Amino acid sequence: MKKVNKEWDFIIRPKTGWFEINIREVWHYRDLIFMFLKRNFTSAYKQTILGPLWFIISPLMSSSMHTIIFGQIANISTDGVPQFLFYLCSNAIWGYFSTCLTSTAGTFTGNAGLFGKVYFPRLVTPVTSVIYALLSFFIQLAIVFVCMGIFAVNGIYVRPGIHMLLIPIMILQMAVLGMGIGIIISSVTTKYRDLQVLVGFGVSLWMYATPVVYPVSQIMTTKPELVKYIMLNPVAPAVNNFRYAILGCGSMDYSYWGISWIVTAVVLFAGVLIFNRVEKTFMDTV
Repeated sequence: MKKVNKEWDFIIRPKTGWFEINIREVWHYRDLIFMFLKRNFTSAYKQTILGPLWFIISPLMSSSMHTIIFGQIANISTDGVPQFLFYLCSNAIWGYFSTCLTSTAGTFTGNAGLFGKVYFPRLVTPVTSVIYALLSFFIQLAIVFVCMGIFAVNGIYVRPGIHMLLIPIMILQMAVLGMGIGIIISSVTTKYRDLQVLVGFGVSLWMYATPVVYPVSQIMTTKPELVKYIMLNPVAPAVNNFRYAILGCGSMDYSYWGISWIVTAVVLFAGVLIFNRVEKTFMDTV
């Protein structure tokens, strides 16, 4: 009887250590990420009348509401930029961060049924959420540029500059920070479900602690002693710099942005470690 030699190119082994993280394994499952992206897009707008048009309607409605409440009623300064454009630009980058955070915060509880049936790297699901959120972000960014063109036709110009080249880095930071915080929350909520209830409320409060509906110059005018505390918020420098890169309003702050990146790196590292540890036993507690 002929002996057959079998060579295995992939072996599944149990993880034992905190630092035993195989990022390359996530790349091997890139086809699964693509399948999850198609599933998310299909399920998000299934049985809706307007479907993907909500990608356009939602930012326009929220920016219009901010213009009325904060621009017209509260009369908050927008550094000389048209109010609607200011809020549209701010909501784009903040919306991407908040979507990354909230969507990854439910990774374990939302996919428990799937995780219990088949093996794949659990990091695939938060990575999918972050990539999927890019679709909405790029549509909103396109709307921002269209509105800039409309204002320019009417003689109202903004001053985007060379700093627009840094926009991909800002997007990457929001993705990394949102996913890092989200997977930490997801890991904790496997035991403490009430934390998941507080996520939406906490994100709403965080928005007001971030210069989204007001410029940093407004704080410097009214409460200058609070500027450093506001800018130590890791999202604040990215939002401020993003507005400056596209609209030319405010100023580019590299010092606080550097601190923000340090916090982002620490959060991601801690998040992946905790996530990697919890995924081994979460089926026993979910």
